[in-house]
Amino acid sequence: MLKQLDMSSPEFHEEMEKTKKFTDKVCKQFGWVYHPDKEVVESVTMGLARHRLLYGKRFCPCFMVIEEDGKFKSADDRICPCKPAIEKEITQEGKCHCGIFCTPEYAEKNS
Repeated sequence: MLKQLDMSSPEFHEEMEKTKKFTDKVCKQFGWVYHPDKEVVESVTMGLARHRLLYGKRFCPCFMVIEEDGKFKSADDRICPCKPAIEKEITQEGKCHCGIFCTPEYAEKNS
């Protein structure tokens, strides 16, 4: 059974801060930037923080998380930053499926 999560709790706010630091680090590591739509960034960041607290990993919030043999996994094993985003989505489309990360060119064109 899934535990209850209070998104106004100090625990959630602390995880949001950790997740923001994590996504900042991902941007720097790959030379990406955040999507120009701040609501997209906030929504995905919240989803990543929520999944970290519920499942122990920052599964992409756009994909279902299932329990298999007592362990959680997501569709296509999408843990942020996911392999499809790194290898295909951002290089070919300019942004990842969830939309939090994109190329500087994509951000400039869509701001």
